[in-house]
Amino acid sequence: MAETRTNLTDLDPVWTQIRAEAEDAVQEEPLLGGLIHSSILHHETIEAALAYRTAVKLASAEMSEQLIREIADAAYRADPEISLAARADMVAVRERDPACHRFFQPLMFFKGYQALQAYRIGHWLWSEGRRDLAYFFQMRISEMFGVDIHPAARIGKGIMIDHAHSIVIGETAVVGDNVSMLHSVTLGGTGKEEEDRHPKIGNGVLIGAGAKVLGNIRVGDCSRVAAGSVVLQEVPCKSTVAGVPAKVVGEAGCSQPSISMDQLLGK
Repeated sequence: MAETRTNLTDLDPVWTQIRAEAEDAVQEEPLLGGLIHSSILHHETIEAALAYRTAVKLASAEMSEQLIREIADAAYRADPEISLAARADMVAVRERDPACHRFFQPLMFFKGYQALQAYRIGHWLWSEGRRDLAYFFQMRISEMFGVDIHPAARIGKGIMIDHAHSIVIGETAVVGDNVSMLHSVTLGGTGKEEEDRHPKIGNGVLIGAGAKVLGNIRVGDCSRVAAGSVVLQEVPCKSTVAGVPAKVVGEAGCSQPSISMDQLLGK
């Protein structure tokens, strides 16, 4: 069994790169050696490292690190999609965030990435019917990272949440694949209705800092929402919206705005 796990690790290019970068970082900054060893180099798989990192971050007097790690380990064993999403999210951060220079940085230092991976475990708990424990995860993620994602929300792969402070994503929100959003984004409702009440964000969408998308509306694939906008109506695919309330001001400017991260209007 140990040999099989080693072979699988050798075939995991993301994890292999993370370990190589971690070893370099220890050489460059020995004072971080203990932290990097416990967080990355001590583990055989990326799943084990993610479970450990999540447990360290979310543990408190109310629930021990050991218990949270056992929950995270169970989630990764039960649902391989969580691991695939973690890798896709890491690649997204590395490719799109100019402040990210190594693959191991999101795992170690970036709260947007860490919060998203913890949410994915909470979402698994919700899907398994363990609602109260999922709410506990939501609470601790919000307290620890300043990111409040309801565990019932559905979020795709390849997500980049830059800076991540004050992100709010509601219960019935859906976020597609390869979406990028900046700090203080809200995907919220417009009242107290209990049915489907939150936005549906398409694939490849870029949502600028401070933007609010409210209600059960769709933001079409490969669109841009300008910083500070308040979106109350449907957004067509491959368009740019801006303003309060937001209006269509032009095309998206490129085929993949969430990857180019180009937020300048008029392009």
